[in-house]
Amino acid sequence: MDALRIGLQVLLVLTSALLVLTILMHKGKGGGMSDMFGGGLSSSVSSSGVAERNLNRITIATAVLWGVVVLLLGLMQKFVV
Repeated sequence: MDALRIGLQVLLVLTSALLVLTILMHKGKGGGMSDMFGGGLSSSVSSSGVAERNLNRITIATAVLWGVVVLLLGLMQKFVV
């Protein structure tokens, strides 16, 4: 059980970092947090719709995986001694 818990914790760290990076890569809609990190500078450069859709899919898949890992870790904490 310890190997499973360690594996889930490593997966949680990796998915957390990937989720932060993919969220920051999204094109800013203006006036928000994305402008603080340089989103306002790249607003004149138009990104393709396919790249934006793929980034959305990667972000959603990573968020779902992150949620499943958090749920599994919580269940292990509650039911496994």
